[in-house]
Amino acid sequence: MAERATRRKRGSVRAPQRRPFQPKQRAGVRDVEVGRRVRAIRLERDMSQSALGKLLGVTFQQVQKYEKGVNRIGAGRLQSLAEIFDVPISAFFDEKKESGDHKGTLFELADSAGALSLLRAYSSLPDQRLKRALVQLATAMASRYGEQPED
Repeated sequence: MAERATRRKRGSVRAPQRRPFQPKQRAGVRDVEVGRRVRAIRLERDMSQSALGKLLGVTFQQVQKYEKGVNRIGAGRLQSLAEIFDVPISAFFDEKKESGDHKGTLFELADSAGALSLLRAYSSLPDQRLKRALVQLATAMASRYGEQPED
């Protein structure tokens, strides 16, 4: 102990300089929504996370973090995404909502590859009767196995 104290007195061992506390900014609700929209647009274009990551110069894990809202997307990266997807930057942001209820927005509903696949299958059906039958089937399944969807 005495040796350690002596060394400090002589100045041969310095304590690391401390920086003022700066909390790491966490992704917020808006970041999650932007990530959700990035995912929806990527899935709409049939692009993998790896392919998008390659175009952005990041790993697919980073793309996952962006899409989940774990990591914030900076302005430059957002501009790159808009150019890659050929959409305006505003496509990643929420339009004004009448109510605070976000459940059931288009981007939340189309947040999975399965939902987009179902939408594509529906839109490719040539006959209105077939489309109605698909909606009735999905509605019946939802009422039996999940929540009743709203019209």
